[in-house]
Amino acid sequence: MNFGLFDFLTLLGALGFFIYGMKIMSEGIQKIAGERLRQILGAMTQNRFLGVFTGFLITGLVQSSSATTVMTVSFVNAGLLSLMQSAGVMMGANIGTTVTAWFLAILGFKVKIATIALPLIAFGIPLMFFKKQSLKNYGEFIVGFALLFLGLDELKSAVPNFKGNPEALNFVSNFADMGWFTSRLIFIGIGTLLTIFIQSSSAAMALTLVMCNEGWIPFDMGAAMVLGENIGTTITAEIASLVGNVHAKRSARIHSMFNIIGVTWMFFMLPVYLMLIEKVMVSSGIGDPFTNPNSVPIALSYFHTAFNLSNVLLLIGFVPLLVKLATKLVPAKSDEDEEFHLEYIGTEIMRTADLSLEEAKKEVAKFGKTTSKMSRLLQSLLYEKREEKQLKLQERIKKYEEITDRMEEEVATYLVKVSEGRLSEGASIRMRSILSIGNDLESAADRFYQISENLGRKARKDIVFTAVQNEQLQSMFNLVDEALVIMLENLNNEYQKVSIVVAFEKEMEINKFRNKNRKAHLKSIERKDYSLKSGIIYNEIFLLLERAANHILNVTRAITGEVSKDDEDESTYSTIDR
Repeated sequence: MNFGLFDFLTLLGALGFFIYGMKIMSEGIQKIAGERLRQILGAMTQNRFLGVFTGFLITGLVQSSSATTVMTVSFVNAGLLSLMQSAGVMMGANIGTTVTAWFLAILGFKVKIATIALPLIAFGIPLMFFKKQSLKNYGEFIVGFALLFLGLDELKSAVPNFKGNPEALNFVSNFADMGWFTSRLIFIGIGTLLTIFIQSSSAAMALTLVMCNEGWIPFDMGAAMVLGENIGTTITAEIASLVGNVHAKRSARIHSMFNIIGVTWMFFMLPVYLMLIEKVMVSSGIGDPFTNPNSVPIALSYFHTAFNLSNVLLLIGFVPLLVKLATKLVPAKSDEDEEFHLEYIGTEIMRTADLSLEEAKKEVAKFGKTTSKMSRLLQSLLYEKREEKQLKLQERIKKYEEITDRMEEEVATYLVKVSEGRLSEGASIRMRSILSIGNDLESAADRFYQISENLGRKARKDIVFTAVQNEQLQSMFNLVDEALVIMLENLNNEYQKVSIVVAFEKEMEINKFRNKNRKAHLKSIERKDYSLKSGIIYNEIFLLLERAANHILNVTRAITGEVSKDDEDESTYSTIDR
């Protein structure tokens, strides 16, 4: 048998064909079920048992455990799921991925779907040119489904003919006959490396099924490779977590520990499980997988399902212990590391617009929280008399303003990438809302920073506010804080449930207080209750607070879908002396 470079490239091309078909089909299903996936994750992860069912359901739907685990890691990173909930989802994903093995074993090796693949493509391609988004998604799914089995058919043809090459079979037999411990260990390693290399446990499983079906490797070594593939698939989640926060890293580590522990105990229990599967296969008339290579794909599917079900049943009670162990293995570097950060945005680890927008929605809610912190720092700065403390507070406010600048930019960049895909009308509206929210939050943060600059100028020029001025400013701060509370509640709520009424009433209250204060301020200037310099800075701060309140209201306007309030002419306000 001659197996040269061209043959090797043909094998890689067939594998790529299969992976591409899997990708197209998976993405098509995710687009069809995008909103449902978001609802499922939100509603069905209340405890670890529901989480297992959720992980199974989503993986069964999207036909990719990697997609589910990466999705879960990113949700933990965004604060949508706790570590405890994520553990259940990942356990369920391991069971869900067994659906793919059955899918391939039955349709790919028994029914020969590849024979009708081209007619399926002929039916699916026209759907992809329809204007209606749902029809495009169904077309994508059908084409991906057909390409998947065409790829599998090509893969079977591209695998070398080892049956006509005794030397190669002897080479493989050498690995299979090195003792039960060493041989299993080697094939577990091969399965792990294969999955890491092609970044798809489904593709690695397909290759294993083909090799066993062709008689290249025996059933027991194929089972060992399947165990290795369960370890290799954890690498995808680990890679996704590298750019995430400490919680994302812990979630990925839980997944790795769960699979490694499962493979470890199954390593020693393998003969028992294979014997039971052999009895089931023989009694059902399918054939003995140890002597009939054609029955191995079904037998490996049995093994894959039995292993993952057993592992979940065995370890689900130890989830709290796995969470504690992951927390110790991935310690927080500092107190701030325990908070959720923005770093995950830009990693493109979400797979559908709906799920990406759900992450962005959570991110702007945290953005709002960051902006609201600036108001509290300003109030401390207003009353602080020690110069050293004033400088530290100003530095912290400046840092927060820089953070909000970066937040707005990165959220916008992330959403631009999301918009490059096909968006439903509802997703497009939500994306515009989130962009508008980010813009107004950053603008509110700019106003708060400008207030800190005015307070710094006041301190440098030894200007002192009267008790009445401080009282009026504090009253305005209180109103702005109340508006911020309403805004944060709305940001954390389901957007379709938000009403603008409460926020609008608070805005009217702020405007009324502003008008009342404006008259009082002019009278105080006439009576010379305070100096002109004091009055100018006082008025600047008051107007900036009112301006920030406008942006805070605009956030709720964007949430409810109303057009944001037009920016008032900047000339209304005096130029800030920076």
